[in-house]
Amino acid sequence: MLTHFFISFLAAAVHGNVQSDVEAHVHAQEHEQLREKINGMEVNHMGMTHSIVLKRQKYHAVEKHQSDGEESASSKIVHKTAYYGKVEIGTPKQPVTVVFDTGSGNLMVPSTYCKSHACTMHKRFDRKKSATAEDIQADGSAVSHKGALRDQITVTFGTGEISGVFIKDDVCIGNLCSKMQFVAATDESEDPFSSFQFDGVLGLALPEMSQGPEFSLMEHMKNSKALRQPMFAVFLSDSDAEGSEITFGAFKEEHAVTPMFWQPVTRDSGYWQVQISDITINNKRQSLCNDCQVAVDTGTSQLAGPTDVINDLTKLLDVKSDCANYKDLPDLGFVMGDNILNLKPQDYVDKGPDGCELSLMALDVPPPNGPLFIFGDPFLRKYYTAYDQANKRVGFATARHAGVPEEVSASMLVALNGGVVKKTWLGTSFLATSNK
Repeated sequence: MLTHFFISFLAAAVHGNVQSDVEAHVHAQEHEQLREKINGMEVNHMGMTHSIVLKRQKYHAVEKHQSDGEESASSKIVHKTAYYGKVEIGTPKQPVTVVFDTGSGNLMVPSTYCKSHACTMHKRFDRKKSATAEDIQADGSAVSHKGALRDQITVTFGTGEISGVFIKDDVCIGNLCSKMQFVAATDESEDPFSSFQFDGVLGLALPEMSQGPEFSLMEHMKNSKALRQPMFAVFLSDSDAEGSEITFGAFKEEHAVTPMFWQPVTRDSGYWQVQISDITINNKRQSLCNDCQVAVDTGTSQLAGPTDVINDLTKLLDVKSDCANYKDLPDLGFVMGDNILNLKPQDYVDKGPDGCELSLMALDVPPPNGPLFIFGDPFLRKYYTAYDQANKRVGFATARHAGVPEEVSASMLVALNGGVVKKTWLGTSFLATSNK
């Protein structure tokens, strides 16, 4: 999710500790023998993996569009999907449901401090019922005394916003727990939060997008070496025949048809942002977007891109409003590394009772982070993605879905040197590489 922060800082604190002895040194040597590198990623055989089943919510949102120089605005209904799962906070554990969002950096959940309808209709974290909760300021320092002035944060999410205060407590994904800082909402706008079935958002962007390193769950898990691999992977489905899930500590071979290939994060924006060198139509380069960037965003229901590129694609694809040419529409592809990642018409066209419309939203992000595309759920249902926190890279493989032949899924990923990418797995590891 694209967010904008307004923060007031009132205090700062620094703390640290140092510990070393001979036994710790010997233990470190023994522990190192249980670690290895596979395909460039460190594997901790003592670490854990954990998968969370994601529920799916389909909903409708009204988007308003206003043309330059016109006072009247048109509106249309946009079909959206949200995927969410359970985490637990505090002692004893209080369950809440969250969207696992690679496009934001903080955990934000409703709290009992919040009395707005958008909060009270959801599960709220009760700070007073947690024995391990600490009231903190934005910089992590303790609140000096009860009733003291608190730092607050206001975050905008599309048409709405959340305001909250800062708390430190245990946050658990299964048995994987980290003492981390998060935002406890004190107010939420009715739109859009009252339409959501989930309670909050868990930001999984890189630490640059977090309020600070202590707010990043994955940074905590990377540094504590709690995970088998310092990564997570996301599998999304739009079918009731199979479940969606997020896996921490590994990616699962069973969700991929093709090998996972990796692309480095290209900007320090905090987004899982990689480079695309061009756009293709039926695997033919169009020279539409040289040196463009794309942010892979699990918290977004749409595909978005620079206005000029979207306008060019609108003309080239020429999607008829009455769906007359829907069956003849081409594959739309994005050149990433040595591969073309294709989308079918059903992925980039919004087809409904009212007709057909290109579902690519115009979004202009200026340099150095832009021009920027946003790949949301339509892309993520097609491709199984992995996010390597330690090496700052994103992995892509065509996703395996129930009822879809492997050859059909594999054909979506095309190697630039010709042909479909073939499947070659590296032993029994969770990591994969391709034969070239």
